[in-house]
Amino acid sequence: MAATASYDLRFDAGRLCLDLVATVGGRLSEEPVERLDSPERLRSWLLGSGLVPHGTPLGAVDTGWLGRFRAARDLLHRVVHAEVEGRAADSDLERVNALAASSPLALRAVRTTDGRLVRTLAGPPDCAALLGQIARDAVELLTDPAARGALRRCEGETCSLVYLDTSRGRRRRWCSSEVCGNRERVARHRRRALDGSR
Repeated sequence: MAATASYDLRFDAGRLCLDLVATVGGRLSEEPVERLDSPERLRSWLLGSGLVPHGTPLGAVDTGWLGRFRAARDLLHRVVHAEVEGRAADSDLERVNALAASSPLALRAVRTTDGRLVRTLAGPPDCAALLGQIARDAVELLTDPAARGALRRCEGETCSLVYLDTSRGRRRRWCSSEVCGNRERVARHRRRALDGSR
């Protein structure tokens, strides 16, 4: 799903951990966009990302959870960018490994009234377990040579998002053609118009 406005939550980076990193937009601009600005937005992200099944009670999500998710997001941002740029961020990587060591969420298959099986949590969602699941996704991403080779940084001027390029020919240039790609096309058009008027 592509973002239609700078404030929209995004789920188009190709991996759970990268979708969390994408909850800050325009990191390279003068005014980065914080998409996780409240516990309600975090609840929306948890459901939209598929980290918790729809219908999961999320009343425990509070400002403490929000702070922990933002800290994990910033940690993942540093680690992923270091890897994409060929730098080592070993102390941050150890922190990701520590998060990944938490107990996983217990899932159950439950039959609905119409006979379908749906996924539910065996108990109330736990912040550490959810963060652990995201960190395990990052560990899997960074240790899989094929996935790592498909990591790309958006070419948008103020965008720092990293995504998994699964496009044909691996030629994707932007995190979102509708957002950063459109900005680039508009900027290119303006430059041509200015050059033509001189």
